[in-house]
Amino acid sequence: MFFNLKLCFLILASLYSHAYSQCATGCDLALGSYYVWDQNNLTFISEISSKSIDEIISYNKEEIPNKDSIKSTIRIDLPFSCECIDKQFLGHVFRYKVRSGDTYDKIAKTYYSNLTDSNWVQKFNSFNPNNIPDTSSVNVTVNCSCGDSKVSKEYGLFVTYPLRPEDSLESIVRDLNFSAGTDGADLLRRYNPGADFSAGTGIVYVPGRGLSTGGIAGIAVAVVAGLLLLVGYFGFYRKKKVEKFRLSTASEDPSSRDHGGTLLKDEESSVVATPRLTGITVDKSVEFSLDELAKATNDFNISFKIGQGGFGAVYYAELRGEKAAIKKMDMQASKEFLAELKVLTNVHHLNLVRLIGYCVEDSLFLVYEYIENGNLSEHLRGSGRPPLSWSTRVQVALDSARGLEYIHEHTVPVYIHRDIKSANILIDKNYRGKVADFGLTKLTEVGSTSLPTRLVGTFGYMPPEYAQYGDVSPKVDVYAFGVVLYELISAKDAIVRVNNSAAESKGLVGMFEEAFNEPDPVEGLSKLVDPRLGDDHPIDSVRKLAQLARACTLENPQLRPSMRSIVVALMTLSSSTGDWDVGSFFENHDMVNLMSGR
Repeated sequence: MFFNLKLCFLILASLYSHAYSQCATGCDLALGSYYVWDQNNLTFISEISSKSIDEIISYNKEEIPNKDSIKSTIRIDLPFSCECIDKQFLGHVFRYKVRSGDTYDKIAKTYYSNLTDSNWVQKFNSFNPNNIPDTSSVNVTVNCSCGDSKVSKEYGLFVTYPLRPEDSLESIVRDLNFSAGTDGADLLRRYNPGADFSAGTGIVYVPGRGLSTGGIAGIAVAVVAGLLLLVGYFGFYRKKKVEKFRLSTASEDPSSRDHGGTLLKDEESSVVATPRLTGITVDKSVEFSLDELAKATNDFNISFKIGQGGFGAVYYAELRGEKAAIKKMDMQASKEFLAELKVLTNVHHLNLVRLIGYCVEDSLFLVYEYIENGNLSEHLRGSGRPPLSWSTRVQVALDSARGLEYIHEHTVPVYIHRDIKSANILIDKNYRGKVADFGLTKLTEVGSTSLPTRLVGTFGYMPPEYAQYGDVSPKVDVYAFGVVLYELISAKDAIVRVNNSAAESKGLVGMFEEAFNEPDPVEGLSKLVDPRLGDDHPIDSVRKLAQLARACTLENPQLRPSMRSIVVALMTLSSSTGDWDVGSFFENHDMVNLMSGR
């Protein structure tokens, strides 16, 4: 097996060979001061920013008192992450879906309200400025700032602020409402040396509405603490009740049962995948050179960038006659790199994203098959994509379940993904689902007693036993998959802000539990269905999928179904007619009918 000590030494050696760069890290949150032009609306702003309307409103409560309308000629704040791009500058890349007649100038000046300019947009795209294809998407790069401790340590949240003809240094200071005793004008000059605040054009960087670093940290701690409680108690609303529920197939294999094991440390485990399914091949990944990857991406030019994950940027490339996606990771992400390489080198399945190869040279690179239609989260929320049909949603759920069933039940040791969410389910050109992003994957064996080294994953998808005690088993993935099923029904985030308040949130699991507990559960579920589906959602099919999601998110992990049983249920649902009875299906598979409406 190529995966050996040599590779580990290469990684360690590369840790000490980084060239000096103009920026090292970014910050999790920055803001763009967006000028609302005439006839603009929240739906459009949500689309171009890839942020939900509720999230936009949560940063602009005073400016947007009514979510159904927005005043023109005002400024609102758009939140985004501020990343160190190509180790050269701080910025954020928005993806804009081109409309007929669009130009770089129109995109920059009008649609993005001068947060960038046409030259900067054109620099990071390869399209002819006089002929941008209507079906394409372009990179819209916006510069940002994470502050400067040499100027002031009090401010950590910064706004990219396009200057307009009516602006002046005095008016900006007045709008920012600095705390008493602060010389706002002096601060702004020092943050923006040489800037002409009355120029009427260009960009300056200003502190975010007087929020200091300490204030931001306090908010962050409060939100995280609230989310942990939210996960533990299913969004404040889930009733504490023990329900007997056991799913199994007609001929249950011992490997399909909950192993109840915990995680082995990466350093102490070796990967030995022994597929039990026929037709699955195990072969070594290709080792690419940095020169080959750089050539295929024009030296990782931002015009080739198609995504940004927690551990690195993703670039489109064509390598050796095949379309590919290259994830470029910092050396600090070596643990995640090794985890993903271990899994995808040894585990091959139609519903798992395929790893083509890797490279360890200056940075860490993983090369995957290119998946044309992005991820499930983009299709469900705020990307401008047409809504997925109900039948497609059920098919994507089945595809994803098959991928998880394989890593849970057909490899030795068992793999646990630990970060199942809609953003980690990719949609290919045929609208079939593939599970991706195995950077947090762990191994577990029957009888293992090792404790997890750290809590990882995404809030809203973590089951109570994991969020509270760190208990890890395949049922962690089952719970998260149940949340994804709820997302497929509702198109809502796993955690939903209540009354557009960032401080008050409700878990999607809790919201559906409320619907189930209404006098008429079907009516309650109907209120949660994605409105973009229109009439394309047979309510009986919605009810059955919601029942399955409820079983997946039971509080007791031992009562949750195995992924094998979930696959059987989804296969039956996808091929069923309107006469298919959930209760009969559960009884035939030795299950208790949880949701008969009683």
